[in-house]
Amino acid sequence: MAELTPFVASIATRIARRAAGYAAEIDRHEGPERELLDRLNTHVEAVLAEYNPPGVRRAVEGLVFEHLYAAARDPARDEEGWRVPSALLAALVAAEVEFRGPLRLSAIQTTVLAEVYERLGAQLSTLGLLAHAVLTFRRATALYRINEDVDAEDRCGLELARARTRATPQAWRRWAGRGSYVLCGYGYRPFWLLGWVAAQLVVFTVLGLLLAGNASVTETIYMCATSFLNPLGPGDTQNLHAAARPLYAIESWAGTVSMSVFFALLVRKWFRM
Repeated sequence: MAELTPFVASIATRIARRAAGYAAEIDRHEGPERELLDRLNTHVEAVLAEYNPPGVRRAVEGLVFEHLYAAARDPARDEEGWRVPSALLAALVAAEVEFRGPLRLSAIQTTVLAEVYERLGAQLSTLGLLAHAVLTFRRATALYRINEDVDAEDRCGLELARARTRATPQAWRRWAGRGSYVLCGYGYRPFWLLGWVAAQLVVFTVLGLLLAGNASVTETIYMCATSFLNPLGPGDTQNLHAAARPLYAIESWAGTVSMSVFFALLVRKWFRM
């Protein structure tokens, strides 16, 4: 690693002091985690107020605070025993300074900073700082989008959605989010829906066989398979058990909704709408 310039070393020291103070604030805080993000912004703004780089040029590949990001990969515990290592918070503050600072990021630096944010998001999630993880994954997603790295953008978008769900205080909203993840990976995994389509077909076929009435097994399986996408008419169900008619109606509605959502998500994924 290249030797630090006096300016970078000075700013890094300020960041480390701010991070240590923020680590203590996190330990003392008893309210919602989102309130801490205001304090984080205060620390970042304080560093940015003093962040006046002597020149507008820098190395194409590297970031200004690479040494802080390296220290955060495997952060050592602080002597004070803070729950969140100050080295990790220092990397977060430094990343915010680089993201919001006056120096323009090159394409390579944009990718590197996105990777830093992505790694920080995973670490913060492990420590239970989910609102902070939301911030870092949102930054990473935006940076990957700038470089048109679609796969990385989707990967971070999925992690962002998962962190948002876990950070939601209302239990019913968390369960709704988890349901969205199981069904289609928050829209980033549309092909998961096909598995649920197959499960629906099996369930409706079993129920159809139980309520087949005078229909043969082969005819019932055929009707269940076609009814999923093509609603049956009165003539198709006239010889069936009375309870089978609403069953096929429900199946048609389920099929229409499932396939509509599937194709909408597929089109969004393929054409980036």
